[in-house]
Amino acid sequence: MTLLRWEQVDLSQRIVYIEGDDILKSEKAFVVPLSDTAIDVIKRQIGQHSTNVFTYRGNPVRRASTKSFKKSCASAGIENFRWRDLRHTWATWHVQRDTPLEVLQELGGWSDYKMVQRYAHFSHQHLQRYVNRKNVSTNIPTLRIIGQ
Repeated sequence: MTLLRWEQVDLSQRIVYIEGDDILKSEKAFVVPLSDTAIDVIKRQIGQHSTNVFTYRGNPVRRASTKSFKKSCASAGIENFRWRDLRHTWATWHVQRDTPLEVLQELGGWSDYKMVQRYAHFSHQHLQRYVNRKNVSTNIPTLRIIGQ
């Protein structure tokens, strides 16, 4: 998203149009709906640059993994950070908040369901609410073990 251009943003529809490229590892374009927070961030960029949304000192941001960013991570105690880790975190949070996987697949622009599963990591905590559901454990027939 560092090279996001204003022509890709439609604030009235609250979307960003992402073109397929090497970064996304896909040639298929897709539409990303924007959250309230994303809308606020993008609105703050209006007037900063004529073609690009994100800038630094008046120039388009071309790379996010800069020397200063790595230094900031180090000072915050963050090791082995990759930008793709944010995508994993985003997908995992969605799954843990019950976003259906087919919806997450569309939101993330993944063409393959297996990619959704690769990015959305499950934890045991979100499963707890399902183990005591009514009519699931109460309808299990009692097994009689022969010979006892």
